[in-house]
Amino acid sequence: MSVFTVDEVKKTFTNGEVQEQVLKGVNLSLKQGEITALVGASGSGKSTILTIAAGLQPASGGVIHFDGKNMTNMSQEEIRKIRATEFGFIFQSSHLVPFLTVEEQLVLMLDVSGTKMKKKEQKEEVEKILKLVGMDHRKDAYPASLSGGEKQRVAISRAIIHKPKMLFADEPTASLDSKRSKEVMMLIRDLTKTLHITTLMVTHEEEMLPYADHVVTMKDGLILEGA
Repeated sequence: MSVFTVDEVKKTFTNGEVQEQVLKGVNLSLKQGEITALVGASGSGKSTILTIAAGLQPASGGVIHFDGKNMTNMSQEEIRKIRATEFGFIFQSSHLVPFLTVEEQLVLMLDVSGTKMKKKEQKEEVEKILKLVGMDHRKDAYPASLSGGEKQRVAISRAIIHKPKMLFADEPTASLDSKRSKEVMMLIRDLTKTLHITTLMVTHEEEMLPYADHVVTMKDGLILEGA
């Protein structure tokens, strides 16, 4: 059963009197415990569909369903709440807060997502997630002392600490070398399967595609294959 569906989604940007249709009717169906990778040349629309699916910008047309609910009809406040509680995000850069330790980064995410855990419960949950990603020995470290791969592992931990149903990953390995990229992708794949998350990922790196369950190729705002 599909957890997330995108039906005939369109997006048009207006610049003065000029209109550019970036998405021309995109359809996607995403299942629990699977990774779907969006690929295509720059300007193909893959990042646009990810940000629309994640509720970060509105579509110009079409319908998005998540967990049986029509997101298209939701208010901005309802979408914001879903982003905070049901979605997780990984970006090309880790975007860690420089003055917070690894443990504090994750505790902050638990607070923001409204999990309402006691401090002891938060620490236990953080320790469990950091063990999953092999970073429990670095819980007191600050971002400046972490390698690129370690920072991305912390970013992944932060994205899943509140147990989201959906994970959106925008070029999650673009800033890493080949070895670290494979480690991060193996981690995303393992967490997707273990925690039964539905993952939508944008990537331009062909080496990362074997880790995905489905590969969707986009060109000029349309899906060519893989949907």
